[in-house]
Amino acid sequence: MNIIAFNSSPRENGNTELLLKEAIKGIEVSGSDVEVFNLNLMEIKPCQNCGGCDETGICIINDDMSGIYDAIRTTDRIILASPIFFFSLSAQAKIMIDRCQSFWCEKYLLRKTIPEGKFGRKGLLITAGGMKKEIGVKCCEATARAFFRTVSVPEHQTLSFLGIDARGAINTHPTALKEAFEAGKDLVKF
Repeated sequence: MNIIAFNSSPRENGNTELLLKEAIKGIEVSGSDVEVFNLNLMEIKPCQNCGGCDETGICIINDDMSGIYDAIRTTDRIILASPIFFFSLSAQAKIMIDRCQSFWCEKYLLRKTIPEGKFGRKGLLITAGGMKKEIGVKCCEATARAFFRTVSVPEHQTLSFLGIDARGAINTHPTALKEAFEAGKDLVKF
């Protein structure tokens, strides 16, 4: 089973990354490996809305997204892990998602979808944020849903933790790390 994860937190070893690492541990129990893309360390230019992908479904910008496109196309499971900033996914997550416009063109204009493969395609959204209002989770969920459906991931689970702000604060949450571990285990079931 091919599994990829996007760590879109700019904070190294922050709450989002700690949650992602636990989910990956849950996946590894099944014997699967995960390819992690640390979006903050990658050179990804924003979508230019140039129309270059309209007729081919292939982005004309040549940068680190090339490897991401290949990984998305061949994966069975996708994890998107992001802190919640201003009721939204991080800029690192959003820049990657916006560059998936080429998949949108491929799917909706050219009528070509990514094959589901023998394991099907599933996703997991992991978010953490300092606020205590659910609006941030709802906004993140809406963007993630659009991303997952565009790359032919018909179902995903969302795991969110609010009131988590300081570096490492997730470690004091009574169930968060265990929930992330279990979500990872569940993700590889089919």
